[in-house]
Amino acid sequence: MIRDDSVSGASLQASQHRDGERYRYVVAVVLALVYMLNFLDRQILSILAEPIKLELGLSDTQLGLLTGLTFALFYALFGIPVALIADRWNRVRVIAAACSLWSLFTAASGFAGSFLSLALARVGVGIGEAGCSPPAYSILSDYFPPERRGRALGIYVLGVPAGSLIGTVAAAWIAAHYGWRAAFISVGLLGLLAAPLILLLIREPQRGRYDAGGRAQPPGAALDAFRFFFRSPALVLNAIASGLTAFVSYGIINWTPAFLTRVQGMTLPQIGTYYGLVLAGSMVVASWLGAVFSDRLGARNAVYYPLLPGLGLVFMIPLLIGFTLASSWQMSLLLMIIPVVLTSTYLVPALALLQNRTPARYRATASSLLLFLINLTGLGCGPLLVGAISDWLAPVYGDRSLVYALQCLIPFALLAFAFQCASAWAIRKESRAVSTG
Repeated sequence: MIRDDSVSGASLQASQHRDGERYRYVVAVVLALVYMLNFLDRQILSILAEPIKLELGLSDTQLGLLTGLTFALFYALFGIPVALIADRWNRVRVIAAACSLWSLFTAASGFAGSFLSLALARVGVGIGEAGCSPPAYSILSDYFPPERRGRALGIYVLGVPAGSLIGTVAAAWIAAHYGWRAAFISVGLLGLLAAPLILLLIREPQRGRYDAGGRAQPPGAALDAFRFFFRSPALVLNAIASGLTAFVSYGIINWTPAFLTRVQGMTLPQIGTYYGLVLAGSMVVASWLGAVFSDRLGARNAVYYPLLPGLGLVFMIPLLIGFTLASSWQMSLLLMIIPVVLTSTYLVPALALLQNRTPARYRATASSLLLFLINLTGLGCGPLLVGAISDWLAPVYGDRSLVYALQCLIPFALLAFAFQCASAWAIRKESRAVSTG
């Protein structure tokens, strides 16, 4: 039987004193840095898509598979068993082991000589990265009380823009000077060096310290966690809405470097400098907005968790069209900012809703189910659809086929908005049932 190494038997007051206010933010920042490495390893393939395509002779559909489904399928599938382990074992050790694994396969990507070998390396990256976020969410929920979890999750999600910026700048610079293979190897080695530091800097917290009077929580059965999640229409609809939002978000983000290079004529160094800054800045704003929605509005009325990100999807549609039809790369970058912000704001509210409504003993498993739908639907299918449509339209439109492929994301944005509204309705209905029961 897998042993739970969580702190047990200590009172909540003593545990709070030992950790301290400052240390809990140290934990949040360290986990954000780990997530930065996680997202950096995930994003680097999109940044280097064009030189990889030229050297290995890949199609856009194959690139869509590599940046999307090949990674996301295994990332989503392995996230569930890893989360079950994290609900029973030391979560810090799970994250450290996962970091070592995904970094090893990132470095291996630099030695790929064909689509198949690169795909196998991305499978390994996906399996490794599955062990990062579910246990990290669970750890943060045991360091921060419910009314401050949006803030903690907002810090953690800052790993996305940090990974995007560093990945874009570093990968573009290394690839421009030493080739795309050196970029993969360098990033992988960085993660292998960082993995042991996780064990030194983060202490495993008492599980469920802010739930049920702060008593240690026994691990829940896997079937019980699944039943809890799927018996809540609010959580299920929120997960579907998040997956569809991620479909649009990843479709835009994963193909923007290729669009700016192929259609708008940007060079790789320009991508590394200007696109990296714009993408990172947009995601920082998205993380901040998500934290504000969660702690100031969602904590008072949970319907705002899905409703406000849903409204943002509608407002971003005209700007997405302008982004694809702009006459220069400078204008495309400017018009890209708000679509990226509005399609990335959903994550912190979705996580806060899940963490606040899920018992501590189920949190890692419930988080893995949310991530399963987000990544299989969003990361797995969004980039693949854009790539497949681009290939289909290429005989008629040439390089501009990517313009129309990106515009095909608009119906999915509207569908995501509909599910966000349905999630808000389910939350309101469940809240009324609790208050009248």
